[in-house]
Amino acid sequence: MNTSRLKEAVDETPDVMGNHKEGLMALKASDRKLIIVPNSRKIGGSLDIDNTTKRLYPNDTRWDYAVEYDDEIFFIEIHPASTTKIDVMLSKLEWLKEWLKTKAPRIDALKAKSKPPYHWVHTGSSKIAKGSKQYKQLATHKLLPVKVWDYAHL
Repeated sequence: MNTSRLKEAVDETPDVMGNHKEGLMALKASDRKLIIVPNSRKIGGSLDIDNTTKRLYPNDTRWDYAVEYDDEIFFIEIHPASTTKIDVMLSKLEWLKEWLKTKAPRIDALKAKSKPPYHWVHTGSSKIAKGSKQYKQLATHKLLPVKVWDYAHL
């Protein structure tokens, strides 16, 4: 893989400048094991959006990570999955989309188009029943929680 497109975009985004990490190093060690890709050489890097922007937006519900794979950016949130967390997750998604549009347009321009760009990887077991009102609400936003982020099965 050549120069990371995510790194270039991060370095042109004041909120996160200089915080691009090689591979999945921006992710906590416990979160890295939840990411599965067919070819690790295609990982162009990662960004911890949450911790990098915490100082700027301390009271906001910030999104966790951006991960570059095969020249596209995927936005991944690692969070417990229960019906009481849905509003939090939708708030995080809304924050991310607004932040990308207003503060990080270079990163936004790289978001995945071949597969859905936004993903919720749940910790523990999912307590959201398929077919429930909450499940349908998440499906509308294309944000159904998964156990692992597996690129081959997105």
